[in-house]
Amino acid sequence: MNKKMKKLALGMVGLAAVATLAACGNGKSATNQVDKVKKAGVLKVALSPDYPPFEFQIIKDGKNTVVGSDVDLANAIGKKLGVKVKIESMDFNNVLASLNTGKADIAISGISKEPSREKSVNFSDVYYTASNYLVVKKSDLSKYRSVDDFKGKKVAAQKGSTQEGIVTSQFKGATEIALPQIGDEINEVKGGQVQGAVIENLIAKSYVAANSDLAIANVDVKTPKDSYGSAVALPKGSDELTKVVNSVIKEELKNGQINKDIQKNYTLSENNK
Repeated sequence: MNKKMKKLALGMVGLAAVATLAACGNGKSATNQVDKVKKAGVLKVALSPDYPPFEFQIIKDGKNTVVGSDVDLANAIGKKLGVKVKIESMDFNNVLASLNTGKADIAISGISKEPSREKSVNFSDVYYTASNYLVVKKSDLSKYRSVDDFKGKKVAAQKGSTQEGIVTSQFKGATEIALPQIGDEINEVKGGQVQGAVIENLIAKSYVAANSDLAIANVDVKTPKDSYGSAVALPKGSDELTKVVNSVIKEELKNGQINKDIQKNYTLSENNK
């Protein structure tokens, strides 16, 4: 290699090193996201508002407003940071992606703390663990007594959710239909396009209470052994912000506030039908 080529090669190595340092710097800035949020004065929260009592919509003072126990938790985190909270509503399938694009600082939307997701995001401690129900038409209730009764049938789950895995692993011979919103699943069951929908227990109860033509099937939907419970998701590397979130969760689990908020919002969602 001549001198000129050697210089060029060394220059390219230097540029690569700078790029690597810049990447490390970006990682470091992610860990200081607390400063970023405080400087902005706003905590942007991604969620999919179709999960009563965790996140849902009501008309308040003539305006469409997102409420729920996850919103209450987000507000507690905002209070701890001394900033306002801005809710960013979207389909569940886009909630985690919003952390990488900068659209949201945290995501609270009944997100399961799955190891596969931890490759791309930080997770807080678990704040809630739930079971799952199967929602069917009330008129079809006697037809379905086990998962085997759904062979050749269609069963819905929310796209990107843990429930998708439940359908594919437990409902052998059934076709899994992935839909963006829980409300879509409910409408598909009501319209007969699918024969059932696997939905988290409190959310399933809330929708069934609001729809007299629906029922919770007497079918054993097993909670997966790798069901890790719901946690707050944050951008990968935002360790300082994760510590703040964990401190709020720890306090609210200790004093029972999270359970109180879940029950309060369950009642609110029932009265809002």
